[in-house]
Amino acid sequence: MAVPRLKEKYKNEIVPAMLKEFNYSNLHQVPRIEKVIVNIGLGEALQNAKALENATNDLKVITGQHPIVTRAKKSIATFKLREGQSIGAKVTLRGSRMWDFLDRLLNISLARQRDFRGISSDSFDGRGNYTLGLAEQLSWPEIDYDKIDKVRGMGITIVTTADNDEESRKMLSLMGMPFRGR
Repeated sequence: MAVPRLKEKYKNEIVPAMLKEFNYSNLHQVPRIEKVIVNIGLGEALQNAKALENATNDLKVITGQHPIVTRAKKSIATFKLREGQSIGAKVTLRGSRMWDFLDRLLNISLARQRDFRGISSDSFDGRGNYTLGLAEQLSWPEIDYDKIDKVRGMGITIVTTADNDEESRKMLSLMGMPFRGR
């Protein structure tokens, strides 16, 4: 099986650059990506059961992995939400699927976003993890425009082993993440 293109770039270009810039004494100190979590929240699933099925199919096509259904942890009366009701779907990607997904995200999907001017560099959580939201699933080439019932957004969380946001930001920008200039 071929090594994913982005993983090859990470090993050959990003790791040496990070070693040099942050003066790590050990190769294992260089931050790496542990996993990528893709989720779609569906408040509409309470009234429309078909929406959940369509969203899981979209996630399956985009990620190549079967999503799990997320359920409400608490009941919220104002939203007519009961504990245990299905309210979304998510996929956790690791290994070569994760690298392939990131490659497609960076090189295809983000470029196909409407009025795209780069992504915010403020969406780090303080521990080196990054979360971004996509407004529509149509930016993925795998999605057939005629087969979608509704445009849905999705959240993508990139979990890294970086100690802080600065190291993670540098690693992601070396990978090709198009951060907006401050």
